[in-house]
Amino acid sequence: MYLADKTWPELGDYVAEESVAVVPLGSTEQHGPHLPLATDHLIAEAVAREAADRAGYLCTPTINIGVSPHHKQFHGTMWVDARVFRDYVESFTRNLTYHGIDRVVYVNAHGGNMQHLREVGRRLRQDEVAFAVEWMWDESIPDLVSDLFEHNGPHGGPKETAMIMHIACELVRTDQLARARDGGLSNLGEGNFMIHGARNYYDAIDNTENGVLGDQTDATPEKGEQIFEAATEQLVKLLDWVDDARFSDLMAKPHVDPQPGSRRE
Repeated sequence: MYLADKTWPELGDYVAEESVAVVPLGSTEQHGPHLPLATDHLIAEAVAREAADRAGYLCTPTINIGVSPHHKQFHGTMWVDARVFRDYVESFTRNLTYHGIDRVVYVNAHGGNMQHLREVGRRLRQDEVAFAVEWMWDESIPDLVSDLFEHNGPHGGPKETAMIMHIACELVRTDQLARARDGGLSNLGEGNFMIHGARNYYDAIDNTENGVLGDQTDATPEKGEQIFEAATEQLVKLLDWVDDARFSDLMAKPHVDPQPGSRRE
């Protein structure tokens, strides 16, 4: 069920029975010479809406711009300040709770959003207004991703390329796959990400000249469909788990009681 397509009476019927919402979030940022800037939010929306439809839950509109200043050197990349992003996500999530939603799954497809969504979830849980959890599609199926791609790459690599081939194949510049591989860092083992134990980079361009990692030529629409289906299945299971749990069990545990006799008089 897609929130923006419904009328308010129809949504009233939903919240009378359910308390779960799915919120897709991504980014609008460079993904190399072969993928559109929309890559992350296209993946988040496709998986979120498919899982919500299959499981019968509410899916909100997609947040298309996230925390992406580490891609700022590449044309077209858009981003918001991390603090603004956290406050914005918290604000609209609290809006959902006003309407009766108290469990939210952030379907996130951009690594730069992860820690900030976790912080928002912590704030909401602390106030006991909602249980909000961040979910990344590729982290739900790590073994499958590893089996399918020899040189995966966390950004603009074959897993994201394959997903877009499946979701919106017309947006993949297939004639640029070899260029993406050769102009980036195809083998992460050859990168120099650490110096004496310190991460020596802040921006994507510090590690890869064209902004992407991995071997993009290893992607196919068939692999994209396989990982899309597997990730969607995992998300459906998560949504059902969140829905089945008692709200009190999702909240923070109480303070630990001291052992008898341990308190000083």
